[in-house]
Amino acid sequence: MLERCAWVNLDPRYIDYHDHEWGVPEYDGKTLFEKLCLDGQQAGLSWFTILCKIPAYRAAFAGFEPGLIARFDERDVARLMQDSGIVRNRLKIQSVINNARVYLAMEEDGIDFGTWLWDFVGGEPVVNRWSGPEQVPITTPASDAMAKALKQRGFSFVGSTTCYAFMQATGMVNDHLLGCHCHPDNVNC
Repeated sequence: MLERCAWVNLDPRYIDYHDHEWGVPEYDGKTLFEKLCLDGQQAGLSWFTILCKIPAYRAAFAGFEPGLIARFDERDVARLMQDSGIVRNRLKIQSVINNARVYLAMEEDGIDFGTWLWDFVGGEPVVNRWSGPEQVPITTPASDAMAKALKQRGFSFVGSTTCYAFMQATGMVNDHLLGCHCHPDNVNC
């Protein structure tokens, strides 16, 4: 049996997420936009809750296409508040719409979202070597800086803890534990 990070439960979706997505470097700006929005939806909830709802989120939010989401209006918010497949929190729903508009504004300014985000870690994954879950931080100076810069741009639901979780999820930071088969020092993932 393969050893995994302690936070993984036995649900096949969680195992698949851990083994094939979490900690894998993602550079595409639109994919990073989706992941940032989904991490914002997690605030106050478990990631597993959001993970199970990703298909519903993609359907509800036009495949996380920023150009389409940015046109959502109050009727769309009302419609989404009735969608039992997503977290029906008005502020969280509005944050996705707001974040799409900010993403597009950055794009209009000639800023590549992926490159801009990766600059917070110097463009390369930070590979940590934690032996136990108690060593893994919930924020770092890099996540603090990312959260501050995102907020200055106008993004919402992007606190430092959310940003650090996002950095872990997108491979900007690799926090697989040393004993985990997915740690870069191992070759089994």
